[in-house]
Amino acid sequence: MKNVLVLLHDDEGQEARLQVALDLARALSGHLMLLDAIVPPAVVSDYISVAGGAMMMECERERERHNRSLVAARMEREDVPWSMIEKVGAAGRELRNASDLADVIVVSLPTAETAGQFRHIVGDIAVRSSRPVLAVPAGCRGFDVTGHALVCWNASHEASEALGEAIPLLQHAGSVTVLDVDHPAEEFSVDEAAAYLSRHGSHAEIVKRQSAGNPISDIILNEAHATAAAYLVIGAYGTPRAIEFLFGGVTAGLLR
Repeated sequence: MKNVLVLLHDDEGQEARLQVALDLARALSGHLMLLDAIVPPAVVSDYISVAGGAMMMECERERERHNRSLVAARMEREDVPWSMIEKVGAAGRELRNASDLADVIVVSLPTAETAGQFRHIVGDIAVRSSRPVLAVPAGCRGFDVTGHALVCWNASHEASEALGEAIPLLQHAGSVTVLDVDHPAEEFSVDEAAAYLSRHGSHAEIVKRQSAGNPISDIILNEAHATAAAYLVIGAYGTPRAIEFLFGGVTAGLLR
């Protein structure tokens, strides 16, 4: 995870994304890739003229020019190598296009106030990109790479991919728990997932829970709070058609 791609845009989650990306790049001796997305306004032609749409676009450009200058000045004071690119278009699409040479993508979790395409950006990136996504709450003020990590396991292909992609992080974790909820003992059991981690030098505790009819996402979050986990490692489920609804089941519950 040497190349950390982070969305730069003047919204409520930017400070959290930047701080988390900086912490991650420092811990892994990485490079910070700042992508500034200038998002064209959604124009309804029956109500807004072409000239009005152009004015809105120019306001967006000016706001992001100011935002870039502030962030660039800040980055000059940081101890992390960085680069910045500017793109005009949908934030999710531009992040995907820029992710070919990235090792991890840092975006914001949606909030009740998040509007438009930013509401679905986690789903868009997780489903359509082949890179791991670090989804950050807007109120987050840092990322403790050496903290406790909670890995969610259900023997699926998605869980296996998430586990493998998270190895560079998990190798820095102070402790790791692999959590199995309601999964029967069979091929690729939670014990085998822990053994896989051990071969990479990350020795994990195994915890098995039963949901007893409660939402599995609640069981996972209860375990995260009980162990003071710094972050969760999960496999994301969904299809491009389902992005509007984020995901189904456990993933949607966790994102909420």
